[in-house]
Amino acid sequence: MHAFRFSLIITALLLAVAAYWGYQHGGSAGLLQALWIAAVLGIMEVSLSFDNAVVNAAVLRHWDAFWQKLFLTVGILVAVFGMRLLFPLLIVSLATGLGLLDVWQMATTTPDEYARYLTGAHAQVAAFGGAFLLLVFLNFLFDDEKELHWLGWVEQKLGQHGTEALAVLLTLAAIFACVSAVAAAEKYTVLAAGVLGVLVYLAVGWISGLLESGEPEEDDDITEAGVGNVAASVARGSLGGFLYLEVLDASFSFDGVIGAFAITSDVVIIMLGLAIGALFVRSLTVFLVHQGTLDEYVFLEHGAHYAIGILALIMLASVEYHIPEWFTGLSGVAFIGVSLWSSVRYKQRLAA
Repeated sequence: MHAFRFSLIITALLLAVAAYWGYQHGGSAGLLQALWIAAVLGIMEVSLSFDNAVVNAAVLRHWDAFWQKLFLTVGILVAVFGMRLLFPLLIVSLATGLGLLDVWQMATTTPDEYARYLTGAHAQVAAFGGAFLLLVFLNFLFDDEKELHWLGWVEQKLGQHGTEALAVLLTLAAIFACVSAVAAAEKYTVLAAGVLGVLVYLAVGWISGLLESGEPEEDDDITEAGVGNVAASVARGSLGGFLYLEVLDASFSFDGVIGAFAITSDVVIIMLGLAIGALFVRSLTVFLVHQGTLDEYVFLEHGAHYAIGILALIMLASVEYHIPEWFTGLSGVAFIGVSLWSSVRYKQRLAA
């Protein structure tokens, strides 16, 4: 429980704030409703982001204690206040031309109008996040240094013949497919957002390459862990790795912010609930690292990356089509569950 102690303390404080906010706006009934919705949003965030925690752990386990602590402190501030509060406000600010304070006033006084502007940016955000996550998945799939292959010879062949260039090519093709599906008024912005997702992924890898200071022999240890090309690089360049994990979290989180408006339009409760989820995702990441869970359940990392691949395709498809949130959540849970079962079977075969 040591890994979750900080999250439990902050969660109690955030729930107290949610209770106060609800009481101020609706009395005792508002207090109970605020607590319930904040708890539901927190659980939803954790359930939808478990694969994010696994991938985070795959990178974080190569870091020293300093960078792990930085990920839990500064990284949490960025994830909670940056991605789940400031970034949505900035999106609406760019869409309306208003200042951040004016947008905050809109969010607290006329939340339906704020939600309308925020959901209006869904196509662009989904294109960016979908492109970034698809590259995360494809580079893991095309990693020819993986010693274990969850899908057997199919995954082995893909690893032998796939490259990072092919991953970029396939991602750009997916972006162009999205552009062909949207209305003419959104084609340019969706294309720009998708290409920006590709550029950010490549830029993080380039920055990591500049910062890496590991010895050449360290490369094999990292790549053999199956982290993927860019992730293997960021594992050596800690600042680059920090940026990689923050962008990865942003790709997961913003879609959840938009989806939270289906439950409530209160932006304060949304931020508090998703912040609780973000805290536990970070703590879960550290717990997986300290417990050696990825070494114990060898296909868990595979399942998480396949869940990310499905999420990426869902996000790209959601540019034009509505995908139910329950389907998004269950698809990720299914891959995680099957990968855990495969890991247990693999251990049993080794023991036999």
